[in-house]
Amino acid sequence: MSLPEGWEMVVGLEVHTELLTRTKLFCGCANAFGAEPNTQTCPVCLGLPGSLPVLNRRAVELAMAIGLALHATVSPSTFHRKNYFYPDMPKDFQISQYDRPINAGGYLDLPDGSRVGIERAHLEEDTGKSTHLGGSGRIHGAERSLVDYNRSGVPLVEIVSAPDIRSAAQARAYAAELRGILIATGASDGRMEEGSMRIDANVSVHRVGEPFGTRCEMKNLNSLRSLQRAIDYEAERQYALVASGGVVRQETRHWDEDRGVTSTMRSKEEADDYRYFQEPDLVDLAPEASWVEAVRAGLGPMPAERRARLAALLAEPTEAQLDAVGTVVDLGVDGFVEAAVAAGVEADRAIARAANELAGDPEERPGLTGESFAATLRLEQTGDLSATQAKTVLSTIALSGGDPATVARELGFERMAADELEGLLERLIAEHPDEWRRYDEGDDKLAQFFTGQVMRATRGQADGKVVLDLLRARRG
Repeated sequence: MSLPEGWEMVVGLEVHTELLTRTKLFCGCANAFGAEPNTQTCPVCLGLPGSLPVLNRRAVELAMAIGLALHATVSPSTFHRKNYFYPDMPKDFQISQYDRPINAGGYLDLPDGSRVGIERAHLEEDTGKSTHLGGSGRIHGAERSLVDYNRSGVPLVEIVSAPDIRSAAQARAYAAELRGILIATGASDGRMEEGSMRIDANVSVHRVGEPFGTRCEMKNLNSLRSLQRAIDYEAERQYALVASGGVVRQETRHWDEDRGVTSTMRSKEEADDYRYFQEPDLVDLAPEASWVEAVRAGLGPMPAERRARLAALLAEPTEAQLDAVGTVVDLGVDGFVEAAVAAGVEADRAIARAANELAGDPEERPGLTGESFAATLRLEQTGDLSATQAKTVLSTIALSGGDPATVARELGFERMAADELEGLLERLIAEHPDEWRRYDEGDDKLAQFFTGQVMRATRGQADGKVVLDLLRARRG
């Protein structure tokens, strides 16, 4: 969606990411997804009288890793109580950071070359989870509500962008790149479907050259697709309202995925509404410089650097190849590509195979290693396996392991002799004289027809590239 000429949208994102710690932020309860409701709680995360919080050191390290990866400054910080009343907040306040966050400043460069500023990335605890039964699934009109406090007290980092985003597509690209960074730091698994990464979007519209308009916030968008659709809808709604003489109210809005619309939830709170005051049971957090540098030294390469490293393996990469490079990095399988290239496999082949064959959960391919991936692709490159056979060998090894050459023999994949393939092709040409005449006269699309006939006759054992070479050689 694009606004009329002379208008632009302004978007800022607040991304909440749960940290991959074993225990919660201020207590020893397990931080694990999917347990039975209300089985991972204690007096601290339930806010019972007399309980005291103790800060999780690992959560601080992961928060600093996120800040450093985003080029932010790690500084001494304080914890505050953010007061509000809702059933999923058992203490009626959330321990968060207010005017002195652990990470401030910073930026994130996107693949298209644009840069989005990072205002802060602060530590806080998560709330519980409410489930509203009956009606639309929202509290209004629900027959009853259930609360699971397992998530209450789970460590979070909230990453607040500057209002630098100017389109829904750019917002989606920012969220995708940030998700890759969070995974690369080891701070998060980035699983939006499980709620370990949640996005709130602040959207406003204005005439170019005039002050920013009134913003509305959309809460808990749980997929990149929802994020993009919700921003586009909200910008269009605000423009239509202003253009007709109306006024945009600052409010929090709900995104309805099924209907594709936003609707009012509540008026937007300001900082004063939360009555922030310093948490009396926690001292200031002041990481030593040596600790910060140790965290910095433990950071691996970020997605942008990894994409650049893979792209450098290609002589003159096409747009499709660069897309495949991005997919490889998003999947986290660039190590397989580098192992294959080091073993002599052509880079474009290794990247294409990794992007297409290694998608999905890594736990679904326990038997596949960088070495067996490389060995399989070498067999394909030398013509000992066809592309179809190589895919079958990879899927077999992924499940049960093994040596690729041995697995290929056990599957009955033997390289077809050249004279056998030529004889088969000659028979197929005789069986399809009209198709051969058209191909011989220059209709290159018929090459796919003959290749398909060969692959069908050989049950995928022929090498498609060799078949094409033989067809070209026979042409008059």
